[in-house]
Amino acid sequence: MKKRPVFGLAFYSHSVPIVEIAAHYGFDYLFIDAEHSPIEVTGLRELILAAENAGISALVRVTAPDEVEIRKALEMGAEGVIIPHVKTREDMELCVRGAKFPPLGRRGYDAGVHSARYGSIGYDSTAYIEGSNRDQFVLPMAEDFEFIDNIDEILSVPGVDGASFGPADFALSKNIRQFYKLDHPEVNAAFDILLEKTRSRGQCLMVPAVPPSYETAKALIDRGVRMLTMGNDLLNLQTSLLHLKETVLDRYA
Repeated sequence: MKKRPVFGLAFYSHSVPIVEIAAHYGFDYLFIDAEHSPIEVTGLRELILAAENAGISALVRVTAPDEVEIRKALEMGAEGVIIPHVKTREDMELCVRGAKFPPLGRRGYDAGVHSARYGSIGYDSTAYIEGSNRDQFVLPMAEDFEFIDNIDEILSVPGVDGASFGPADFALSKNIRQFYKLDHPEVNAAFDILLEKTRSRGQCLMVPAVPPSYETAKALIDRGVRMLTMGNDLLNLQTSLLHLKETVLDRYA
C-alpha cells in the first residue's frame, strides 16, 4: 500500500482452487468471510494455508468481537482479522486484547501454532511476539452508525490498523435501503469521515468496489482508498456464467 493500491477478493466458498486462482490472477488479498458463510475452524485453516502457499494475503472476517476467535485466526496464519459490528471503544479494546501481545493487548501465547512455526528450529519467541504485533492487521468493520458516532475513540485504540467500510450494513443500521451504493448523503458522509479519520492517523481503509469494475475502482482510488475488495468469488462466478448464458445458452434454449 506504500507503493500502490491493493486489490482483494471477498471469499465465501470453501474452494482451495479459487484461493490459488485468485493468487495466480494477481489479487493481493483474500477477504475470507467466516461470518456469513459456513466456514468453520478446520476449513478455515485449510484456506489460510492454501493462501500462504499461493502467495496471497489471507484476511479473515471473524463472526464477532471475540478474543479467542480472533487469536485462533491469527495463530492459524491469517495475516489479519476483520471484525464485524464494532460499535464502541470497549468493543475495539476487546479485539486488540485478543489480537496483540503485550504491551498492546493480552493475546495468549503458545509456540505450538502455525504462526509460530510450532516453535521449531531457530524459533525466537521475542521476534515472534514483536513480528505478530507489527505485521498482523486488525481492522474493525465500520458497518454501524455507532462506529461513526464513536470513531475517534475506536480508531485511537493502540493496535488498530484502520477500518473496513461496510456500506450495506451501515445503511441498514440507519434504516436506509441503499446497500453498496455510496451516493446516499448519509452513507457518503460516513465514507468521507472514515477517509478523513483514517488518513489523518496513517491508517488504511478497506472498501468494497461494487460493481467490481475499473470505473468503480478508479472512483474510489481518486478519493484516496488504497485497499479495494473487487467483489466476491460467488458474484464473479455468477457474472461469468450470466455472460455464457446470454451469449450461448439462451440462443439454443
